[in-house]
Parts: sequence; structure tokens; C-alpha cells
Amino acid sequence: MAERVSFPRQHARTRRFTLGQPRSFAVGADGTRVAFLRSAAGDDPVTSLWVFDVPTARERMVFDPRDQEAARGDDLPPEERSRRERVRETADGVVAYAADRECRVAAFALRARLFVADLVEGGAREIQTPGPVVDPRPDPTGRRVAYLDGGTLRLIDAGRDEPLIGEDDPNVSWGLAEFVAAEEMGRTRGYWWSPDGERIAAARVDVSNVQTWYLANPSHPEVAPAAIRYPAAGTPNADVRLAVLDLWGRRLDVEWDRESFPYLVRVAWSEGHPLTFLVQSRDQRRTQVMTADHETGETSFVREDRSETWIEVTNGVPAWLEEGRLVWAVEDHDSDTRRLAFGDELVTPPGLQLDGVVRVGKDEAVFTGSDEPTETHVWRVGPGGLARISEEPGVHGAVAEADVVVLTSFTLDDDRARATVLRAGEPVGEIASVAEAPTIRPDVRLVSLGRRELRGTVLLPTDAPADASFPILLDPYGGPHSLRVVKARAPFLASQWFADQGFAVLVADGRGTPGRGLSWERSVRGDLATPALDDQVEALHDAATRDPRLDLSRVAIRGWSFGGYVAALAVLRRPDVFHAAVAGAPVTDWRLYDTHYTERYLGDPATDPDAYQRSSLLEDAAKLERPLLLIHGLADDNVVVAHTLRLSRALMEAGRPHTVLPLSGVTHMTPQEVVAENLLLLQVAFLKQALGLAQSTT
Repeated sequence: MAERVSFPRQHARTRRFTLGQPRSFAVGADGTRVAFLRSAAGDDPVTSLWVFDVPTARERMVFDPRDQEAARGDDLPPEERSRRERVRETADGVVAYAADRECRVAAFALRARLFVADLVEGGAREIQTPGPVVDPRPDPTGRRVAYLDGGTLRLIDAGRDEPLIGEDDPNVSWGLAEFVAAEEMGRTRGYWWSPDGERIAAARVDVSNVQTWYLANPSHPEVAPAAIRYPAAGTPNADVRLAVLDLWGRRLDVEWDRESFPYLVRVAWSEGHPLTFLVQSRDQRRTQVMTADHETGETSFVREDRSETWIEVTNGVPAWLEEGRLVWAVEDHDSDTRRLAFGDELVTPPGLQLDGVVRVGKDEAVFTGSDEPTETHVWRVGPGGLARISEEPGVHGAVAEADVVVLTSFTLDDDRARATVLRAGEPVGEIASVAEAPTIRPDVRLVSLGRRELRGTVLLPTDAPADASFPILLDPYGGPHSLRVVKARAPFLASQWFADQGFAVLVADGRGTPGRGLSWERSVRGDLATPALDDQVEALHDAATRDPRLDLSRVAIRGWSFGGYVAALAVLRRPDVFHAAVAGAPVTDWRLYDTHYTERYLGDPATDPDAYQRSSLLEDAAKLERPLLLIHGLADDNVVVAHTLRLSRALMEAGRPHTVLPLSGVTHMTPQEVVAENLLLLQVAFLKQALGLAQSTT
């Protein structure tokens, strides 16, 4: 009989059950092909390129990276390492690709080597290049391929491989997204083909004024520290410009008021419409949509939006309907709703919170939105009115083109995502998932807690007796831009495992999280600490009132990133409530975090120092009286290890005992199998010891 694999090992080996799931869908303009990525099994980290043929509803593999020598390894250029970290990529093989308009040709980089795939007949051929390849993209017609080599944008046309533009300056790059664009704005690319494939709009990024930080690897003192350009709050950002390049070397600089609007947030170039871009002010309270004439470089103003707090960046906009109206996200404060607009017409109702735009067609749009924060659905709006495409309660997303929609669905009835291909609203077939089935099954029952009706759930040990008493473990994220409490089973797998170790695990979302209205999101402005902590305490007390098995005399909390910040915050400021904490990769001093995220909520540290002090953990170090475990990857270039080290120093200077677990070679992610497995086991051991519980794990 095969030995039963423990959940921590399975959770680590499957990269949190993401391996084997189909992803990265692209639909051809005629709707006959859907390209996607998927590995061969739920524990296989090597991803292949596939196509789903819509007319036959059959899948076929286009390219298996195992057919190539050196398909795996660590020889990635720094630009690709950074790109993977920004998008939290943990797999290998073909991890990203770009296709032409018809989905006939795809380009991708495999270990920094360029491949072009035939999505119609299958197979791929390698194209020799003079240097490493990052972010290759065919033009919309499939005739040419552009790619990045260091800071140079290169072009392959009729068999010739030539630099299109670049500069002999290591601080300047063409076609790359700068750190805050990729990490915080959701813009992971830095160049865009024109619809006819004759020009490229490219970002020029100059990091000369961005401060240099150094990330050392103490376990390898013979290796020099890695130098990164990190724009911490209040410090200079990269200088970002935009230019239109034709294929013969002509360059037209696109001009706008970069002093007032330094952030280049979005760029779109669609058939029949001018090059369109969105820019944002440094304080994020103003945005402008502009267009540029690709023949002259002349720019035109389209619209400006203003806010007393900040303008949220919405995926998929700006865009254009075929008849010329702008598709845009409007923050309607009268109804407390982010709504979709066609020109001056609001086309979604109050209460339906716009999440992102999936596709804009001739006279309609497909978008994701929520009228209940625990669910996200896919909708279509156009001349026929508003219609919901997704049906089951859950978290749904989509990719769409022509009359084909690839609907991805996470629900409470399945551990794995389903990918359903719809044509003209009717199911054609499913793209199979080969992800592993978890060894545990969460029993998720969503409730609203406290006077704010905080969405939450309490997970108890499997087959928990009715007369038992359980220590409580809070497992939050708790910050803006992310939800933990949703109608899907997969996000609660690790929480259920902690519950099966003898805890009642509470997961709750507080103020600042998306899907509950503009005022809810903006209630954290100027203070990232107090609302987050108060809401966790409110949810805890209400949950304990509802179920007397929850023991308020034994309460712990764990979290990673913002969740790690909330965990450390809890034992520092509310030791009367929390008795132990595990804080992974916590932000401890917001002056050390990046400009675009931090200044959105706390402003400029030079003019709003009180907001930073209110939100900092360092001032609270002397208050620690509970066990605290700090965990941090030494190679983390997002929340750098200085956060944990500065808090640890403040705790030492205050004479407060604590535990620090440094992870050598680990970034903000923990894809290493052994590390990820043991992190779960070590957290349980620490929490049980801190609360005086018996030491055993299952």
C-alpha cells in the first residue's frame, strides 16, 4: 500500500496545488483556438504549451519543453528573475508566452532562448539570438517577433535579428516594466505592438535616481551582494517615458505633463483606435487618459479623474468601443460603487463593484464584478443590457475574444479550478485540470461577524466533538487588494490543516479589502494598522460568542506579508487578546516599502509623518510580552529582510525576547519544496509550544 503523503509535503510539492491547473489562456480573434499552459501532473513543475481547438473541443500539446536540452536550470537573466518574482511564478518550462491576433503563432523564452510555436500545426522551432531573451512577443499579424535583451529592444524580421532601440547606459532600459509598475500597478510589460505590426510603443525607463539597495546572501559570503534599485516611500521613482518606434529606426517621443503625472499606468493600442495611455499623479489622486498620434507624436487629452484619497487602477481600461466611446471605470461616490462607463453613460448598476474589464467588443464589454465580496462573477453588458455569464456561487474569471469565453471557476464544491469554454453563451467543453486532489477537505461555512458584518469563517478540526474546547488561530491577510474569505474551497486548504492540528482557525476580512465599496476600501487611508487590527479583534469576539468551543484564553495569529504585519501588530498592541504570533515577511516600517503602494495609503512620509508612525511596528517594540516568531527570506526584494531585522533590533534594545527564522536564498515566495513543507511544521510547533499544547502533527 502506498504511503499517505502528508498535507505539508503535498502542499509544498504541488506549489500550493497550482501545478497541473490550466492557465494563461489566449483566444484567437476568430474564436477557433484557445492557447494555454499546463504541466503534465499535479506535482510536475515543468509547464508545456497547449491548444484547445474550439470546433472539435479537443486539446493537443504544441510544445513540451522536456524535448529540449537544458530546459530546466537556474541560468535566467536578472530581468526574467525579476519578472517571475513580480508575477509570483513558481513553475518552470514555458511559464509565459505571447500570441498573435489569430492565435496562430506564439513566442516564448525557454531558459532565455527564443522559440516560436505554430499553434495551428503544432511544434516549435528555436531561433538563435545573440543574447538572452526576455518577454518575446509576435506582432498581431504574426510576421515579426520583438524581444528584450538586457535593456535593449530587439526585432526579428525576415530572418534578421537587429536592435530596434537601446542605450549604452546600464541605468536605462527599453521595453521593461519598472518595479512599481510590475509589483503594484499590474503592468508587467513595457512595449506594445501597433495593430498592423508596423510600429512599437515602448517605455524608456531610467533608474539613475532610484536608490540602490544591496541584498546579501550570508550563507555564501564569497558571492557579492545583489544590487537592486528600490524606490522606497518618499524617495525618487524611475523616470519613465514613452516613444513610438517604427521598424526603420524612427523614434517619436510621446509627450505629456510628466512632472504632474509621472506614473505610466496603462498603454493600449487596438484596431481602429489611436495609441491610448493612462497616467497618474505621484499622490495618485489624479489620472489622465491620453491618446497619441503615431505619425506625429502629438498627444490629445481624453479625460481626467480626481479623488480626495486615490484613484484605484482597474485592469482592462482604458479601452474603446468600435464606434468610438471610451470604456472606463468611474468611481461613483453617490452610490459608493466603482462602475463601468461607455463614454458618459454608466452601464453597470449601483452596488455591482467593477473588478476588471476582460474584453471590449464592437458595442459590448465582458467584465468581472461583485455584488457580494465573497463572490466574483463574469458579466456581459451591451445593447441587450446586463447579463451574468457565470452561474455558481464562487470566484470566477475569464478570457474572451469574439464570441468565445474561457470561464475559470473556483467554488466550494471543488478543490480545483474548472476552465469551461463557452461559445455564443453555450458550453463547448472543459479544459482539463490534472492538479492533485488535496488530502484534506475544508469545511467552509461563511458568516458575517460583528457590527461591521465582517466576512469570515471558522474552520474546526475534522470530526470535532461538540463538547471540546479549542485554542484559536487567526489566519488573516487583512490588507488592501486581497480577499481571504471567498466562496471557494482551495484558499482554505492550509487553514484547514492548521485546524486539524487542534485549532479553531478564524479567517476574516476587514476594512480596506475589495468588493465592498469605495468608502470601505478608503477607510484605511492614513492608518494601515488600527482598522486592520480592530477588525480582527471584532471578528474574533463575535465568533467566540457564537461558538463556546472557541477558547479566548488561548489565541494565536499567523500571517505572511501584510498578514505577517497584522500578526506582529496583534501581539504588540493587543497582548490582552493575542497570546502568540507567527509573522512571515512582515512590513515593520512603511518607510522601507515601495512608493506606489505605500504613498497611496499613507501619503508622503515627508509631509505625513504621523501616518507612518501610526502604522509602524518599531515604536511598539517595548510592548512585546507574548511569544513572537519572525520569518523572513533573505533574498526577498519586495519586503526586504531589513523589515524583520530592524524590528528584531528594536526588540533586543527593549529587552524583549523573540525568535527570528532567516531563510537563506528565499524570496517573498517560498517555492522550494523542503522549505515550504517545513515552514508549516515549524509554525505549528512554535504555536503549540507558545500556547502550552501537546506537540503532535498530522
